[in-house]
Amino acid sequence: MVAAVSYLLIGLGGQSLSARERDWLGWPQVGGVVLFGRNFVDPVQLGMLIAQIREIDPEALVCVDQEGGPVQRFGAPCTPLPPLAAIGRLYDRDPSAGQTAAHEHGALMATEMLALGVDSSFAPVLDVNGVSEVIGERALHRDPEVVAALGCCYIAGMREAGMAAVGKHFPGHGSVREDTHLEAAVDGRRWDEIEGDLRPFVAAIDHGLAAVMMAHVRYPRVCARPAGYSKIWIGEVLRARLGFAGVVIS
Repeated sequence: MVAAVSYLLIGLGGQSLSARERDWLGWPQVGGVVLFGRNFVDPVQLGMLIAQIREIDPEALVCVDQEGGPVQRFGAPCTPLPPLAAIGRLYDRDPSAGQTAAHEHGALMATEMLALGVDSSFAPVLDVNGVSEVIGERALHRDPEVVAALGCCYIAGMREAGMAAVGKHFPGHGSVREDTHLEAAVDGRRWDEIEGDLRPFVAAIDHGLAAVMMAHVRYPRVCARPAGYSKIWIGEVLRARLGFAGVVIS
């Protein structure tokens, strides 16, 4: 058995590296960066920033959240992508067109990010749309089976472009109202009520999903700890029960 290895992804304050950030990137515990809108002006500036990162650590992973809709960190000249919920609405009218749109959305997003020098975009969102204030339009659909079908199309599009997909937020953030960036979120459902939300992740794992991002939601009827810090959710459910052997991002 290969021992698990953990690395830290850090954020950057601006459009070029500070002296402190240069120091951080030299630490062996730091495996890369997550970029945000504050780090992007245009492709030239971003290329210079990524070159600075690579100069310090050629193996650093450069990541971003470029989902489309309300979460699209990089603006023009990147394509303004529609929210994933728009794909779900198209699917309701025409399933074949919805699946094609999911594939094309994933392929276009990944192609543009790779062209900019970004290694990974944390996509697609595999949460089932419910009451969440932070998920909402970011989710593909309210039906787990539709999310599963469209999610697999999206992953295929990303893979076609040459980018590994990151499914999020395991085991599902759609059924809690709170935004965990701002406040604690607790999902009080039983395991049998939560299990349906796992369907998109199960399908994506079967489809070759490379990485999973955990939810910072607490599901006290399953585990007292938030999922991102839970041996039950990560070890017993994701790893053992679902057979996922890829990267876990928390």
